[in-house]
Amino acid sequence: MLSDDYEKFGWQAGRMSRVGGFTLIELLVVMGIISLLVAILMPALNRARAAGKQTLCQMRLKQWGLAFAAYANENKDCYPHIDGLDRGNGAADEFGWVDMLPPLMDLKPWREYGRWEKPGVDTIFQCPAAKLAPENLYDYYPLRDGFFSYAMNSCLELDENCWSPHNDPTGNTMPSFLKSTLIQQPARVILLFDQLLDPRRGYGGDKMNSSAGKYCGSYPKAFSARHAKRGDALGGSILFCDSHVEWTETVWKEDWPEDLEVPPRGDINWYPYR
Repeated sequence: MLSDDYEKFGWQAGRMSRVGGFTLIELLVVMGIISLLVAILMPALNRARAAGKQTLCQMRLKQWGLAFAAYANENKDCYPHIDGLDRGNGAADEFGWVDMLPPLMDLKPWREYGRWEKPGVDTIFQCPAAKLAPENLYDYYPLRDGFFSYAMNSCLELDENCWSPHNDPTGNTMPSFLKSTLIQQPARVILLFDQLLDPRRGYGGDKMNSSAGKYCGSYPKAFSARHAKRGDALGGSILFCDSHVEWTETVWKEDWPEDLEVPPRGDINWYPYR
């Protein structure tokens, strides 16, 4: 009788064990299904993450646009200067956009951040999708001295009227700059743009640019395409002088020569006057 009971309950326990567990084949099938789902979902998650960074980038540029407008409103319609202390060209650099605009957003000027403490991609100063290359590729020290993934359109300061009033003999306590009200087509004139950070992708993607990201003002060759749109096409975000933001694949014109450093005078996207 005991033997019969043992065999009965032993058989049921073994059966329960087999029913409640998984065989090796079943585990492999489950793992395969999970791997397949991950492979399917990861590209979508990466695209969603990239789209989120692009949206945040454009939101930050719009905030800068509001700051430019506010600064102009308080300074006789004039914008701040292109470069900051990163360029070291003279008195105008004391009034660069990276130093004059942040206080309007309750932030410290760039110059007040110490070495190794410069704002990174988690701040409004930078594009959230920007990435530094290995530091030995640069002719400066981006982690120590800071870098710029946004650049102001340097052509704005090449115009003869940017020192408004031009050649004023009385001088000003604050160097004047371009009057925003004189820009003929503000919806087409570039103000800030996504700037190149990887030296290996400079000048059309096939030449080194060891100063990539070094300055807060620059020209078309410094434009960076790091935001995907329209399939796999990469482009960059641009803030225009009317404060709207757009994505564009490139700022380079087909008829421009390869060795062009500064856009031709009168180009509608880079100069305030035609």
